[in-house]
Amino acid sequence: MVVGGSRGIGAAVAVQLARHGAAVVVNGRDREAAEETAAGITAAGRTAVAHAGSPSDQPTAESLIDRCIDDFGGIHILVNCAGIAEPVGSSILNITPADFRELLDAHLGTVFATCRAAAPRMVEQGGGSIVNTGSVAFLGDYGGSGYPAGKGAVNSLTLAIAAELKEHRVRANVVCPGAKTRLSSGPDYEAHVRELNRRGMLDDASMHASLDAAPPEYVAPMYAYLASDLAEHITGETFVAAGGFVGQLPRPTPAVIGYRDHHDSPPWSVSELAELMRQRVSG
Repeated sequence: MVVGGSRGIGAAVAVQLARHGAAVVVNGRDREAAEETAAGITAAGRTAVAHAGSPSDQPTAESLIDRCIDDFGGIHILVNCAGIAEPVGSSILNITPADFRELLDAHLGTVFATCRAAAPRMVEQGGGSIVNTGSVAFLGDYGGSGYPAGKGAVNSLTLAIAAELKEHRVRANVVCPGAKTRLSSGPDYEAHVRELNRRGMLDDASMHASLDAAPPEYVAPMYAYLASDLAEHITGETFVAAGGFVGQLPRPTPAVIGYRDHHDSPPWSVSELAELMRQRVSG
């Protein structure tokens, strides 16, 4: 099952999975686009069907998983690639609550609904692989509010799913992709990236990489690898794939700034905390 598989990265992932022998359900909100992608896969001698609908809706998510099981006998792979762009010029200073909720729903809501539908089936059948799409935008360097919040939540939800389902042989990982798609091209996008660089939010290397991204076919193999048995030992990890670059975001762990036992010490005072932070910055 490739959610958001009708265009862009999702379509490239659907094609890549089919080339490696998977029977694929291609999902997208645009029925014609989903059918076109599925038709291209079948024309190449592989197996695919289209199933349109908004997967952030739980009944639709359930119907997607049912379609995969009914047509192909199981749900062994779930890839989430659906997403929408932040409105042009959007920030915490001006985004509407409605726009913010829409962004969360499109990213976190979709991943929750599809994973909620697929996970019990994967547990019942003895295993499976979930690959969700995050973004390095969760670090805040690309501005916005709802998009980085949604993607950061996808990262966290995936780690929780991986920890909970590891004993059931269900794996869950995240790919933070960089690719030229309709959401990351055009004059508005390019102006946005250049403005972030001018404001000092985005460094020169990241700006140039964003403006000269490779096509989705360059990131699709990472999804296929994580979905496959070749990655049977990998779960709860977050990877970056952009053009020829492959990276990994390490799991965050707290660095010790100060410690004392609360059983025989008072709480840190504000002035003591200030001194700890001064020492941390200075050396």
